[in-house]
Amino acid sequence: MMHPLLLALLALLAAAGPARAADPDALWKIISQKCVPNEQQDGEPSPCAVVDIKVGYVVLKDRVGATQYLVMPTAKITGIEDPAILAPGAANYFADAWRERHFTIDAAERDLKRDELSLAINSMYGRSQNQLHIHIDCVTPTVKDALGRQIASIGDKWDPFPEPLAGHSYRAMRVDGEALDANPFLLTADGIPGARANMGNETLVVVGATFAGGKPGFVILDTAADPATGNPGSGEELQDHSCALAHS
Repeated sequence: MMHPLLLALLALLAAAGPARAADPDALWKIISQKCVPNEQQDGEPSPCAVVDIKVGYVVLKDRVGATQYLVMPTAKITGIEDPAILAPGAANYFADAWRERHFTIDAAERDLKRDELSLAINSMYGRSQNQLHIHIDCVTPTVKDALGRQIASIGDKWDPFPEPLAGHSYRAMRVDGEALDANPFLLTADGIPGARANMGNETLVVVGATFAGGKPGFVILDTAADPATGNPGSGEELQDHSCALAHS
């Protein structure tokens, strides 16, 4: 018999409609049948913008929005629940995504500030594709403002964020540094009770931040899929694929 939580989550996602009817392996087919072979054979990553064979990731322009890009492994890794992301020596795909944020900045045609940029990965219940993909795009203006109001209270351990974001409760923690050396997957698995055993429920959003004294860093946000509150675990809800911040 299917677990009641899974049944409830599936019912919640069914309400999302036809958008979820697309081929769930479409991204993997683009990576494995087009981008990687084209790079290996011709030195041309198309239709991807980047294929880094050595590090093991690609960058692909998402069809939605002018500024949204995806960072994905060249290996078959289904998503946030895949054991490969927590394996010893696992790649930090969030760090790769942050380094590639220049694609979003270039597409915005404006020098987006650190706190205007975000990375997001959805839970296994809040996604449409079965290939790990991190969304790079602008954060919504309302989330940017909420983080600005609360930035001084965010510590280096997971705590509830004081305000709802996109109508859902999130946890938050800070990480210092110009680059994202800390791995958000490991911070979640090791810092949130029960998360390691249920990573498929989790969704993560990383937003650039500047702390007191001009210290660069990041705010990492986490919430879990919860059918009782209508939360599909889609951190992408905190991103703005129209990138209104680029026009402000």
